[in-house]
Amino acid sequence: MVEFAGWELPVQYAGVIEEHRAVRGGVGLFDVSHMGELRVAGPGAESFLQRNTPNNVARLATGRAHYSGLMTERGTYVDDLLVYRRGDDEFLLVVNAANRERDLATLEARAGGGEGVRIEDLSDEYSLLAVQGPKASDVVSQLTPAPIGELRYYGFLEAELLGARALISRTGYTGEDGFEIYLSPEHAEQVWEAMLVAGASEGLMPAGLGARDTLRLEAAMALYGHELTEEITPLEANLGWVVKLKKGDFVGRDVLAAQKAEGLERRLAGFEIVERGIAREGHEVVVAGEVVATVTSGVWSPTLEKAIGMTYLPVALAEVGTELEIQVRKRRLAARVVKLPFYRRGE
Repeated sequence: MVEFAGWELPVQYAGVIEEHRAVRGGVGLFDVSHMGELRVAGPGAESFLQRNTPNNVARLATGRAHYSGLMTERGTYVDDLLVYRRGDDEFLLVVNAANRERDLATLEARAGGGEGVRIEDLSDEYSLLAVQGPKASDVVSQLTPAPIGELRYYGFLEAELLGARALISRTGYTGEDGFEIYLSPEHAEQVWEAMLVAGASEGLMPAGLGARDTLRLEAAMALYGHELTEEITPLEANLGWVVKLKKGDFVGRDVLAAQKAEGLERRLAGFEIVERGIAREGHEVVVAGEVVATVTSGVWSPTLEKAIGMTYLPVALAEVGTELEIQVRKRRLAARVVKLPFYRRGE
């Protein structure tokens, strides 16, 4: 267990590699109740979120969610988040635990107390369980009569699950199929235990932060504080698909439009180590004897059985095949730039 943003969080149960492989090959169960949930509602909610996030909220139908961000005026990240549309005038934002208070303060300041939008922190009203892996649907469907197998990716529904009201979304942070289940904390333990029983025949394993990190990194999913910060734009992070410049004005739009027109100076790249050793966050990236970047995330990949990582490189160096060195203590490990994501389901 480790402390994080005021929470005690599990790093591992049986072991990172075992938990990682259970998710890739079968199903894993994560308790991610530390995530924050903010309700944005009222007749002005849609237009408010349109102005404060780069993705196109107007195109979200009820029962659909999308990935987006809360932007600074510089086009960089206050936070990355999910936006769930629960009705014409009601949205649920799922934010990072360490940024929850800052996100809330930012949104409240931008709303300015004006009529038409209400912002509430509902984080204490939700626990969040993530069931991830190719067998996830088989497990969750045992506990609810809802047609979860019919949900499209980034779709959600609200239904009974073991007698408790739950929001069940086909989303996740592992690169696998799966579901995230939002429910009252008073029911979370019961549902967790029932998942363990329902998934026993499928080899379900509880999984902690360690496996969550190796899984998301193989899938090249960005993590706030590592690949995403107040110094990084979505375009640099290979997340240009969330930036809808044609939708109209939003916070940071002018900067992002200019960056797109002028071209990037750096972008997120993936690399693999080609000798024995593992790169970690903060290690220097060296090209031709010159330090050009630092590692944002680095792990041993249980799926690929090699050390991998991500870093922000000058665009000219971010091409697949570029040879790098990673300074690990007193050694320089040979590495090369590879295509992202490192792992894609079904390939």
